Amino acid sequence: MNIEEIKHKTKLGLYEISVHAEKERYAEDISLEDIETAISNSILLEDYTNDPRGPSCLLLGSSEGRPIHIVCGYSPVDWVRIITVYLPKLPKWIDEQTRA
Repeated sequence: MNIEEIKHKTKLGLYEISVHAEKERYAEDISLEDIETAISNSILLEDYTNDPRGPSCLLLGSSEGRPIHIVCGYSPVDWVRIITVYLPKLPKWIDEQTRA
């Protein structure tokens, strides 16, 4: 996955959010602006090029001082697809870059 392309397309509004990501962002109190900001300053944490559902990746960005994880791939029309979004925390994450 090309992180610069993801950042560029997101900046242009060429992205969609899955139903799952919508539920997660509401549960975690993450706004669309938070997602856009986090993607704009993100780093690539994990690249899932061989995922059977299609290539995707895990990005780490931040907004309002909060670390945010965003899993994204591409939609059939080549937009960025936000698959899920969440705040990294225990029990799955020791810190924003280290899995438990």
